[in-house]
Amino acid sequence: MRFGIFIPQGWWLDLVDIAPAEQWGVMRDLGQRIDGSDTWESIWVCDHFHTVPVPTEEATHEAWTLMSAFAASTSRVRLGQMCTSISYRNPTYLAKVAATVDLISGGRVEMGIGAGWYEHEWRAYGYGFLPTAERLGRLDEGVRIFRQAWTEGIATMNGRYYQVDGAIVRPLPLQERGIPLWIAGGGEKKTLLIAAKYAQYTNFSGDPAEFTHKSEVLRAHCADVGTDFDAIVRSSNFNTIIGSTEAEVEERLSAVQARIATVVGPDQATAFVDNIFRTSRTVGTPEKIIENLSEVRDLGLGFAIFNFPEAAYDTSGIELFEREVAPALR
Repeated sequence: MRFGIFIPQGWWLDLVDIAPAEQWGVMRDLGQRIDGSDTWESIWVCDHFHTVPVPTEEATHEAWTLMSAFAASTSRVRLGQMCTSISYRNPTYLAKVAATVDLISGGRVEMGIGAGWYEHEWRAYGYGFLPTAERLGRLDEGVRIFRQAWTEGIATMNGRYYQVDGAIVRPLPLQERGIPLWIAGGGEKKTLLIAAKYAQYTNFSGDPAEFTHKSEVLRAHCADVGTDFDAIVRSSNFNTIIGSTEAEVEERLSAVQARIATVVGPDQATAFVDNIFRTSRTVGTPEKIIENLSEVRDLGLGFAIFNFPEAAYDTSGIELFEREVAPALR
């Protein structure tokens, strides 16, 4: 199993009480710490504009701006977004942005891409909220534009959603076959079909039963379109709070909940922590997390991306994971 880690950027209310002028320094320092660790292959951010569980006035830093900043401030770790929403930016423009960041980074960019889902921010930013079929249609066409732009240096498409006429995307990304594509989402009829056709990586639920089912759907799509199922790395995201004892885990959960409550109130904070963290398979002691992740690893999970909600304030949980969990799973 390979490992990635989310850098706090505000979306999960994970920069609360840190002054905006200091937030980039916190993110940069954590990115550089991860860059120097042999546990982590990649760092990740989210492509969102408004916080969860509800929109607030707390900072949420823009994903591709951060990609460029991390490209310049790290040297080894790969750089991803989980995941970019295809409709937030024209895909030809995004192909150009990603190629530029790939050059800045020395060829370390991953493209996490999906159809998008957070209706509130879609409408707030003036995008409307497109029907599911259109969002997925844009994803399919956008991914084809990426592939053409990154391999041929020019993109042309007269699609249903995108019309591109000889758009030059030069220089090409440094990565010889273009930037790797992570198609995110578990939609069985369309998203996993798009993944079967174009993806080097997928990203869907890490629940063992759901992971098994989605994997079989993906396998069937691969057979239908003639691609190699085993060549696609399957990944999942995990919200993670780790402690040496169950009592320590509970203390950490309570601290996260109390911090979020200062912004959204106790009821919202309790519901958020209960739904997102207490139900997670990677909240617990090292022994519990190893057991849970080993189960889904044995089902074919090849890459896990972890969100530590304390990371901007306290890296001791990350350190415990590096010492006791990662060696048991690699």
